[in-house]
Amino acid sequence: MSAAKVERLLNLSAALLAAERPLTAVEIRRRVPGYPEDHSSFRRAFERDKDDLRQMGIPLRLLPVEVEGTMTEGYRIPPEQYALRDPGLEADELAALHFAVHAVRLEGVSSADALQTLAGERFAAMDQLRGAGGVAPPDAPLDDAPLARVPVDRRLMELFGALVDHHPVTFRYNDTDRTVEPHRLDYQRGRWYLSGHDRQRGEARSFRVERIQGGLQVVRAETFVPPARPHPGVVLRSWQLGNAEPVWAEVAVDADQAVSARRHLGEDAVTGTEPDGRVRFRVPVRNQEAFRGFVLTFLDHAEVLGPPEVRADVVTWLEALVAP
Repeated sequence: MSAAKVERLLNLSAALLAAERPLTAVEIRRRVPGYPEDHSSFRRAFERDKDDLRQMGIPLRLLPVEVEGTMTEGYRIPPEQYALRDPGLEADELAALHFAVHAVRLEGVSSADALQTLAGERFAAMDQLRGAGGVAPPDAPLDDAPLARVPVDRRLMELFGALVDHHPVTFRYNDTDRTVEPHRLDYQRGRWYLSGHDRQRGEARSFRVERIQGGLQVVRAETFVPPARPHPGVVLRSWQLGNAEPVWAEVAVDADQAVSARRHLGEDAVTGTEPDGRVRFRVPVRNQEAFRGFVLTFLDHAEVLGPPEVRADVVTWLEALVAP
């Protein structure tokens, strides 16, 4: 979504929230900057904007209104339906939320801006969240010294825009050109993942954003219809859960079992295919016991290649199973 469109949607929302009565399309065209001068172009842009607001969950209402003695229809966002109710947080809960907002920063975005975006006009307790009433801890970290940072890939902004506008994206991944209909973005254990419909594969796939090779292109001339059932997104497997530092295990799976392995491990785990069709994978392992159990499901169709300590662990475990 372009910066100009974001600004226009914000202006449109503000105008419809502040209006004392529903505004007609003619009044909106006159009051809200950013719309095309041509009437037909305005109508098309306004129709898209209405759809975008409703998909964001904003209660845009079409209501009867009298203008200069004539009954017509106008648009309004009822403030009482737009604002979130006060959750009734206690002082210590507000302090914890205030601390969390200031302790973690999305790279390139100040926590004050993030807090304004989070609460803003939609949260009656905004002043309390800012720390009014003495609920902010006196030693809360300042904006220039957050305790943690969430990394942001520059390509994420394009992906977020394509997701909202329902535009396909094209990029190169594992040395293959892909065209994907983006359905969701997830942040899991320090990494961003794109999930959507891979047109080349004809099925839902997930991709690690940092492994996209080079840039990506948003196909703005084309739109798609999002699925009725939300994409499940990235699901961490049992061997990825735990507090230990991850060990990157390499495993090869025979060609006749490779499809199943791809489905469980994900396309981004593939590191290569051997001449006989055997596929090699590289996955982060935090729980070796769970990883051993997964490898065993393939019986003799899978081989742990490394690192040496992971391979030795699997061999020792198998030998113990067959020992008298």
